[in-house]
Parts: sequence; structure tokens; C-alpha cells
Amino acid sequence: MPTHDHAVVLRQYGDADQLRLESVIVPSPGPGQVRIRHTAIGVNFHDIYVRSGAYKTLSLPGIPGVDAAAVVESVGPGVTGLAQGTRVFYISPAYGAYSSARIIEAAQLHVLPDSVDDKVAAATLLRGMTGVMLLDKHHPVRSGEVCLVQAASGGLGRILCQLARHRGCTVIGIVRSEEKRATALSYGCHQVFLLGQDNLLESIRSLTGGEGVDVVFDSVGRDTFSLSLAALAVGGRLVSAGQSSGPVDAIAPAALAQKSNSLWRPILFHYLAKAVDRAEMLQKAVHLLEAGAITSEIAAVLPLQQVADAHRLLEERQRRGSIVLVPEVVL
Repeated sequence: MPTHDHAVVLRQYGDADQLRLESVIVPSPGPGQVRIRHTAIGVNFHDIYVRSGAYKTLSLPGIPGVDAAAVVESVGPGVTGLAQGTRVFYISPAYGAYSSARIIEAAQLHVLPDSVDDKVAAATLLRGMTGVMLLDKHHPVRSGEVCLVQAASGGLGRILCQLARHRGCTVIGIVRSEEKRATALSYGCHQVFLLGQDNLLESIRSLTGGEGVDVVFDSVGRDTFSLSLAALAVGGRLVSAGQSSGPVDAIAPAALAQKSNSLWRPILFHYLAKAVDRAEMLQKAVHLLEAGAITSEIAAVLPLQQVADAHRLLEERQRRGSIVLVPEVVL
């Protein structure tokens, strides 16, 4: 039977106040579908890009949110392998995670192992899968390489530092404060520099005998892109993994030709389009989490109705750890 629930609806692009909690009716699942009740919902910079209009990938009005842990409430005709009470996790380009319950295609769901708590899943697995993509796809990172991670103390940065260190790389981090320097070092960086410090590029090059780094992971965008490119060695790769400071201006191919560099701007959902690839990447992320190669730190757990506060906390970039929403609604 349909249920009366709540969801965060975005009706126009703008600041965090555009996220409004509304009553919704969740229908019964149809063929191949499942009705799930969320237990923990991830909050990511992707959500901020969607809310602000930087990414126009959600049809308005719409319900944002791409990843969550949940429990199955009911299944539609033809669904196998899932039953009422099954714990699941998903990452979906169809959006809709900012809700207490929803209908979703069964093919999007993956059973969550008992070893992974719901809040840990929402805080870690999307970033873990992103890390797997960035290190393994296109041009796999190899042991012995030197990696530079921009925003090394951030949610994705911490994952990348841990994975690169686990892979046998020398890891250099760049952060914005002394406090964040300590965080980056605790997550696997061998050396950490402050963004904006004097002679930053020369300091990076001195660690590599003047050659530069093999790969840069840059999730900051506009504020750091030029430095990231300049820090590369001959044949080095720049991985543009986000734009928290704003989009990067157009770049001419000649800028890459100066040192035979390459530029990669991946989108996670392109690598998750096939169910087999999605399951493989999720399995790798879970294995890394279980093995301690990546760790989870949760900075705040907020009820769904405080979603605007969650976005503001993430945009401030002052909290150490991830932010998770739980579908507790008090009206």
C-alpha cells in the first residue's frame, strides 16, 4: 500500500535554503521495483553542485541525493534476491536519496554486508568507489609513483591519500590550514604543504628531485588547477575530480603539450552504468573498508529536516569527517 512520507524537494537552483522538506506519497513497487526505507543518506559536493545549478542533471522540481543505505520494505513482481528487511546500499544517477522512503529499480540495489554499519556506508562507500575509480580506471596508479592530492584533508582527499599510500605511492598533500595539515598526515600523507605558502611549487619539486609529480588529484578546481598542472612531471597526469572552488576555465591542448601531460575529467556515474561494474567497484570499496585501507570518520549526523544545515557545514569545509542525514522528521 502507498505510504505517506517526506522528501527534500528542490524547486529552483540557489543556496541551501532552496532545499525544502515536503510530504510525499510513496506508491507500491511495480515490476522490477523495490520500496525501500532509508536509514542513512550521504551528503556530497555533487549534491551542492546540483542544488546550486552548477550541475543541471536533476529535473526540477526534484529530490536530490545519489547514495544511501536502506532497508527493503516490499518488492514488486519479478524481483529476486531481495526481501522485506534486507539491508541495501545504492548509488544512483536517478537521484531521490533525500527522502524517508522511495521506489527504486531493484537492479540499482546491492546487499550491504553485516560488517558495514548503515551510517558508515553512507559516509564512506561513495567516496571509496570514487577513489577506486580514480586510482584504477583509465591509467592505474602504480607503486613507487609520487601523487599530489589537493584538499588532502577533505572527504575525498582523505580516501585518496589512504588508497595511494596503500598502493605504495609517495603522497604529498595540500591543505588550507595547520589543523588540516595534521589531518592529512594522519590519513597517509608523507608531506603536507599549505596552499598559498611561499615557494609552494618549488617545495613540491624539491621532493621529486626537480622532476615533478606523476599524478595530481584535484577536486578543488578553479583555485588550484594552475598549480596542479605546473607540479606535474614530464608525462604526468592531472585528474580533475571536482570543482569545490568553481569550474576550471577552458584549457588549450598546447598547455598539456609542454610536458606531454594528460588531463582526465571522470564522472563516477559513467563507470557505474553497468551493474557488473557497479557491483565490482562496491565490492572493492567494502573490502578496502573491512581491511582498514580506508577509514570512516563521521563529523555530523543530522535529521533530514536539517538538510540545509548539512549543506552549509559541507560548504564551510571546516568539519573533519563526513556528514550523514537520517530520515528522522519532527514537525
